[in-house]
Amino acid sequence: MTREDGTRLHRRAIGTTVAGNFVEYFDWLTFGLYIPLFASQFFPADNPVTSLLSAFGVFAAGMLFRPLGGILLGRLADRRGRKPALVLSIILMGGGSTLIGIAPAYSEIGIIAPFLLLLGRAAQGLSAGGEWPAAVTYLMEMAPANRKCFYGSLFAMSAALGAFAAALVGGALSSILGNAAMAAWGWRVPFLLGGVFGIILLFLRSRIAESTEFDGKVRGERTRGSFRKIFALHRRSVLLVTVFVAGTTVVNSTWTAVVPSMAQAISSPKTMFWVVVLVTGIVALIQLPLGIVADRIGVQPFLKVFGLGFAVVGPIAYLGIGPSFLNLALTYGCGILFVACLTAVMPKVLAAMYPADVRATGIGLPHSVTTAVFGGVTPLLATYLASRGASGWFITGVVIGVLLAWAAAASAARRFVRPVVTDPVVAPKPLEVVEA
Repeated sequence: MTREDGTRLHRRAIGTTVAGNFVEYFDWLTFGLYIPLFASQFFPADNPVTSLLSAFGVFAAGMLFRPLGGILLGRLADRRGRKPALVLSIILMGGGSTLIGIAPAYSEIGIIAPFLLLLGRAAQGLSAGGEWPAAVTYLMEMAPANRKCFYGSLFAMSAALGAFAAALVGGALSSILGNAAMAAWGWRVPFLLGGVFGIILLFLRSRIAESTEFDGKVRGERTRGSFRKIFALHRRSVLLVTVFVAGTTVVNSTWTAVVPSMAQAISSPKTMFWVVVLVTGIVALIQLPLGIVADRIGVQPFLKVFGLGFAVVGPIAYLGIGPSFLNLALTYGCGILFVACLTAVMPKVLAAMYPADVRATGIGLPHSVTTAVFGGVTPLLATYLASRGASGWFITGVVIGVLLAWAAAASAARRFVRPVVTDPVVAPKPLEVVEA
């Protein structure tokens, strides 16, 4: 195989991985964005707050399946290869999204309706838990040493584009159909569209090449995917990953589930959809420059600027939310930009903490467990405290989590991330394997 062929396969592998992450986030975030529209169909109640809390309960239950996905698919990525885990992940996400899109309402089939909703969300949870460690491991093993934050930004950009597309579909449908039709059946369209995306990506992912680092260094290792090795030799890494991910997850869940729900309560669903379109579009545009900056100045200074900045601006934005488009855009943009900054450097930091033979498992286990606990509980806690007039206490906890995450990430960067002394731009190594 020529060098040109290897470079072409490299680009295809990166593009397919990034596109798959787009589908993952489109499907996953669609649930959070559309909860206010479909909650009453699956959980009928005289009090709309009760229906919303029930739907958030399913949101939390889906998060609880993430640890199982992180464990199973992370270990699959270390034992059998990064590619099989990536393929299984897209099957689960596409299947779960399709099930939610076709599930009958409570008025039609009774208690089976919320069960089907839970089953679809469980499949999404398994997928989300396994997709992140497998895809991050694959990308970081493919990335040149001095462009890992840039490659991480590609991953984060695809997440922003997934949210952008989910909101764009919602905004367009709301404008065309109106609120009544959206609540009746229009909310199903993005879930079904996510299923179509999944079929396309399944075909593409089945044709990517395996990571050369896995084939060259991991496949023959007897300890690959070993839980014993992780907890015996890498306990510090597990702890640092947990704290770093906890702070990130609290902000992410607040701004992708709680803030849109708050906004739709004080404004129209259509307004919030277009706010998400604007903000995620801007974040997608600046994501790659963020990765370039992080590669140039280093992980620690990058995290310090944005971590301390959010600790000041975040509470003001959250507590000052209002019904105007500009206010909602500034409030939503504050948290989403911060998450974008963290996700630009997180893959590099987390991948550096483990050797290749336990990398996906070592990332997936603490990442998925932490995301499940904090991501699932956060919307419920925020909604409950808001109903009690205690939103100030909630956002104070969020800021504390952010500061702890910054400290953990800085400690991990000092210990595990080695300075890169090569030239600023180095071409990626071409793949040395043929397509499967």
